[in-house]
Amino acid sequence: MMLTYPPVIKLAQLPTPIEKLSRLTASLEGPEIYIKRDDYTGIAETGNKVRKLEFILAEAQRLKCSHLITCGGYQSNHARTTAVLAARLGLRCHLVLRNGMSTAMEGNLFLSRLVGAEIQQVTPAEYMQVNEIMQGVALDIKSKGGKAYVIPEGGSNEFGVLGYVKAAEEIATQLKELQLKLHHIVVPVGSGGTYAGLLLGKYLFDLPVAVHGINVCDNEAYFTNKISQIIDKVCKRFSLDLKSTKKEISIIDGYVGKGYGLSSQNEIEVIKQVAVKDGIILDPVYTGKALRGLVDQVRQGRFKPGENVLFIHTGGIFGLFPKRSLFF
Repeated sequence: MMLTYPPVIKLAQLPTPIEKLSRLTASLEGPEIYIKRDDYTGIAETGNKVRKLEFILAEAQRLKCSHLITCGGYQSNHARTTAVLAARLGLRCHLVLRNGMSTAMEGNLFLSRLVGAEIQQVTPAEYMQVNEIMQGVALDIKSKGGKAYVIPEGGSNEFGVLGYVKAAEEIATQLKELQLKLHHIVVPVGSGGTYAGLLLGKYLFDLPVAVHGINVCDNEAYFTNKISQIIDKVCKRFSLDLKSTKKEISIIDGYVGKGYGLSSQNEIEVIKQVAVKDGIILDPVYTGKALRGLVDQVRQGRFKPGENVLFIHTGGIFGLFPKRSLFF
């Protein structure tokens, strides 16, 4: 099975390194834990979303679009990255953001505004119809002579998924260079595209690993179905002959906590622990919840001594600042 990548714009700082979390590993007395530093993909564009947007924005340019429209929570990493990259490419950006516990102009929201994004805040109830809202914005832009490219939540469309297919290829190359045998990959799951890309990449590049997602919202059934649908769309769009991978999807449920974007104290403690032990800064929405899940699963015996586990750091550092009162 072969994949010919469509055009891509180089926007991320790649490849990102793989490092060992030595002190966390020692404290757990379980598997060797490594981390893929996708928080190194940029500064303002730090995190996993820029990998997806390299493909999405190439398609937007091919279609000669003048505007980008996307959506997310009020502290969305994806929205911030889209806004930053739109500015870099000379495009206008419109963000539809769901109101959260606070809409203070800080963190991701501040950066999105700083680079000139137009921000439309909607209620959680209105956000249920966010795709229709974005299409309405696109029609308004068209009526004024512009052309908009609508990017789904998390950048998880057929083009965005390719960012993590390519990341899986990058990981395969690095494992050979490091002479490292990997048993598991663990990644936060918020919209499904990053996981879908890694699972596709596993098959395309013969990665002999189990790929696990730890969901930060919704539940296992929701993401099993959604990821399967995303993979089917990618295969259809790019003519990949891959049978259904639904039974291969591994979602480790139970770590959503208080809900999407809401932090419990045990998640905060894991973020603090990793910061102190290994100097790694996690975020409260994705990586904090997911690494808490990984640590708990190690303690339960799912990941065993003698195995090597790679955790994908999907970035999100700016989401910490609105929650600083929870830490000290």
